[in-house]
Amino acid sequence: MLFEVWAPNAEERVTLWLEGAEHPMERAQGRDGWWVTEAAADDGARYGFALDGGPVRPDPRSRRQPDGPDGTSAVVDQDAYAWRKDWPGRGLKGAVLYELHIGTYTPEGTLDAAAARLGELAELGITHVELMPLCSFPGVHGWGYDGVSPWSVHEPYGGPTALKRFVDSAHGHGLGVVLDVVHNHLGPSGNHLPAYGPYFTDTHHTPWGTAINLDAPGSDEVRACLIGSALAWLRDYRLDGLRLDAVHALVDNRALTFLEELAAAVDSLAGDLGRPLFLIAESDQCDPRTTTPRSQGGLGLHAQWNDDFHHALHTALTGESQGYYGDFARAPMAALAKTLTRGFFHDGTYSAFRGRTHGRPLDVANTPAHRFLGYAQTHDQIGNRALGDRLSATLSPGLLACAAALVLTGPYTPMLFMGEEWGAATPWQYFTDHTDPELAEAVRVGRRREFAAHGWPEEQVPDPQDPATRERSCLDRSEREREPHAGLLAWHRELIALRRALPDLTDPDLAAVKVAFDEQARWLAYRRGDLRVAVNLAKEPAAIALGGGGRVAAAWGEVSPPDRDGVLRLPPQSCAVLADS
Repeated sequence: MLFEVWAPNAEERVTLWLEGAEHPMERAQGRDGWWVTEAAADDGARYGFALDGGPVRPDPRSRRQPDGPDGTSAVVDQDAYAWRKDWPGRGLKGAVLYELHIGTYTPEGTLDAAAARLGELAELGITHVELMPLCSFPGVHGWGYDGVSPWSVHEPYGGPTALKRFVDSAHGHGLGVVLDVVHNHLGPSGNHLPAYGPYFTDTHHTPWGTAINLDAPGSDEVRACLIGSALAWLRDYRLDGLRLDAVHALVDNRALTFLEELAAAVDSLAGDLGRPLFLIAESDQCDPRTTTPRSQGGLGLHAQWNDDFHHALHTALTGESQGYYGDFARAPMAALAKTLTRGFFHDGTYSAFRGRTHGRPLDVANTPAHRFLGYAQTHDQIGNRALGDRLSATLSPGLLACAAALVLTGPYTPMLFMGEEWGAATPWQYFTDHTDPELAEAVRVGRRREFAAHGWPEEQVPDPQDPATRERSCLDRSEREREPHAGLLAWHRELIALRRALPDLTDPDLAAVKVAFDEQARWLAYRRGDLRVAVNLAKEPAAIALGGGGRVAAAWGEVSPPDRDGVLRLPPQSCAVLADS
């Protein structure tokens, strides 16, 4: 088989180390910085590269790291797995996503253990599972955002073959699979890419240090490596889409941006494979160009997370006003109404949190609503809190039901975070398993100092390196059979079934959404076609003048149809979906 590596840092020679034998490599003709050689190798064969007589390092494009990112790579025969399901693909329109972390979805923390639970998600009505990052990182347990081998599958989760089994099983249940990938940085430990070439640049700096090289000398090959990795996930593992972490942190001053190039490559692959593929961006820029088609001057990504909707919903539910929530907390019901109808809250408005104006207006008449993901909770919004507390830690079941109604009947593509459907009481905390003692201590101290600045006593902030922190974050499925969890689970099933049955709930026309609210009384109602959704977040009953009747299609609590004057009376912290016929 052909072994090749981009190693422009090598001055004189590159050697392939394969199963204990050395094989000199030659410079590839017409490919600057590339080295190649042919050698016989079977699936699982261990190999690595040595530059100029230096240590043997893993392949920058390794598909498998059996001993972690500092060990040698292993050959993966992508044709060895016999796929059971002929999958036609599943696009994003009409989807309901479910964000899932393999390491805490089950106590075992493996892909095979998670696959055994996929029937629960299909029965719930989920259409796509969104997996948090799977790239190899040091240690066993972590969030995955410290990955250092962008083509590989974390071995403690089961490695490449286990991912194929997971995807095959998901497709067998009718579930698409989306993978969270990180292109804006690599982890602080186990990163061997700089030894090979200019994968990073001092030209720009990010919150994680020097930036991935997307626009400096040598960036053509770096971009090709990242795009090749993205296409490999979609092609070799038959994934349906990718979630792109923090694209606002990708520093790229080239005329053709990395994101445009990636989107074009994914669209081309979708054509070649004959099935839909999509990219979902995480971006805090409130810029419509992220999802605007390339033919219209945009980046051409297919969707993005809508954090503005989350922030407005969170402040309306909790009353919290710290940090970036402050911009939304001044009038949370108005903020929620704006995000339900205009997409972004910050669309050229002043942000006190940033100390400047932020965002750009969205053309709601020409932007399909399904291009935005709406959610009440995510791994970030839970795990980056000091205690990793979910909304269920402080909100009543009624308010959790209202949040579900706003997410699952709202105009955007809904997404749930694992366990949210039953109001899981388990926290989801920040945990790591750094093998470098100095790095482990730095993370531990840094985490405590971060929250000490906000008034948290150090002893109350969980130690990320303590195995108990991860264990506390694992879901407890026994909750599903007890109240109020069982009732919330049934409510989520009912709402998702309504979304699937009633076309008005997947209507992409954002301009058609009409909202009314009362800031002081804390109620909000909106119309979607022949449906009306009303939520009362207050501790007192609400009388909402809907201007018409209709039957109650679904409700949390005892709710009667509107009276003859078209007034709907909602009990405290309750909600209802009404249909005209």
